[in-house]
Amino acid sequence: MTHVGQSATAPERHESGEPTPRATVRDVVAAYVGLTKPRVIELLLLTTVPVMFFADRGIPELGLVLATVVGGTFSAGSASVFNCVYDRDIDEQMRRTRRRALPRHIVSPGAALVFGFVLAVLSTVVLLVWVNPLSAALSLGANAFYVFVYTMLLKRRTTQNIVWGGLAGCFPALIGWTAVTGELSWVPVVLFMVVFFWTPPHTWALALRYREDYANVDVPMLPVVKPAREVGRQIVIYSWVMVATSLLLWPVAGTGAAYPVAAAVLGAVFLLEAHRMHARSRGTEDLGTIQPMRLFHSSNLYLSLLFVAVALDPLISR
Repeated sequence: MTHVGQSATAPERHESGEPTPRATVRDVVAAYVGLTKPRVIELLLLTTVPVMFFADRGIPELGLVLATVVGGTFSAGSASVFNCVYDRDIDEQMRRTRRRALPRHIVSPGAALVFGFVLAVLSTVVLLVWVNPLSAALSLGANAFYVFVYTMLLKRRTTQNIVWGGLAGCFPALIGWTAVTGELSWVPVVLFMVVFFWTPPHTWALALRYREDYANVDVPMLPVVKPAREVGRQIVIYSWVMVATSLLLWPVAGTGAAYPVAAAVLGAVFLLEAHRMHARSRGTEDLGTIQPMRLFHSSNLYLSLLFVAVALDPLISR
C-alpha cells in the first residue's frame, strides 16, 4: 500500500514552479497514522478504561484491558479514516484540516478506504475473540453511526449535526462496561449521557474558533448560523445538564464519596468557565474577546479528570 499521491510519478509543484520533495516512507507512515486522528482516539480511550475499573470495582484483568484498548483504537481509527475520505473536499479548504494526508495527496482516497476497512475488520475480530460479542457489536455500531449518520447525513445539513452525531463518541462508556460485565445497565448509560451533553460545548467552542472555515465550506455548525452570544447560551444550557447528569452516577451506581465530590468540584469549575465565555460573547463577535479555546481546553480537562474520578472511586472506597 504505497500510494504517495502524485509524487510517486510526477512531483507536485509549488506555485513558483519548483517541484515539491517526494514523500518519504516516514511521511507516508505518519500520514496513515494521522488519518486515524490519534488525539480523538486518546479521548475515546479515556472514557473506556476508567469505566472498566468502575465496572470491575477494582483493577480489571490486564489482558482484557489491552484487548479492549486495541480493539477500540482500531475501531475509532477506522471511523476517522472513513470521515477523512468523505470530507476530503472540504478538508482541503479549511485551515484546521488542510494539512491532513488526503488534502496533501500523500495518501490516495482508495488506499485510505482500504486502510479504514482493514482497521474495522481488525477491531471487530479483536473485540469478538478477546472481549465479547456485545462489545464488538457496540463498537461496530458506533463506527457505522459516525460514518453514515454524522459524517454523511448530518454534518453538512443541520446545526444539530454534532448534537446527534456526537452519539458515536459516547459508545466507549458502554463498551468499557460491557467488556467487563458482558451486559448493559443504567450505570454506563449515565456516563454515556455525560459524554453526550459534554460534546456540544466542547465542539461548539472549537467551531466558534474556526467558524469562518466552516462557513466557507457550507457546513452549518451552530457558530456559523447563530451569533456568538447564542452559542454561549446554548453551551451554558448543555453544561448545566452535563453536570447534573454526572452527579446522577452517585445514586444510580452507589459510588463512594470521592466521585460526587470530584464531580461537583469539576462541574462547578466548568460551569464558571462556560458562564464567563457567555458573558464575554455578549455584544461582540470578536474571537479575541470571547476566547472560545479557553472553554475548549477546559472541556478536555473536565472530561479527563471526571473519568479519572470514575476509575479511582472504587479503589478509594474499598
